[in-house]
Amino acid sequence: MPCLIAALALLAPRVTMVLLVIFSDYIGNAYQTFIWPFLGFFFMPFTTIAYAFGINSNGSISGWYLVVVVLAVLMDLGALGGGAHSRNAAFGAGKR
Repeated sequence: MPCLIAALALLAPRVTMVLLVIFSDYIGNAYQTFIWPFLGFFFMPFTTIAYAFGINSNGSISGWYLVVVVLAVLMDLGALGGGAHSRNAAFGAGKR
């Protein structure tokens, strides 16, 4: 079952976050307030899930858990940048 959740998190992180909030307290245990998971849902869903994984598994973000969070940040930034690149290419802004 955890492998299924991990695969779903890679394919649809926002759906995974909603399911984790509805069916478990996984996100609630990692964050003490509502605002950070809420903002993470809209802006950096991979990072939000990776941080929750590190806190729930290790209790802190250090070692390999830090590597996982950094990779999640890069995935979020890549998803945002990839959208801007394809939008510019569609309108011909990138052509010379």
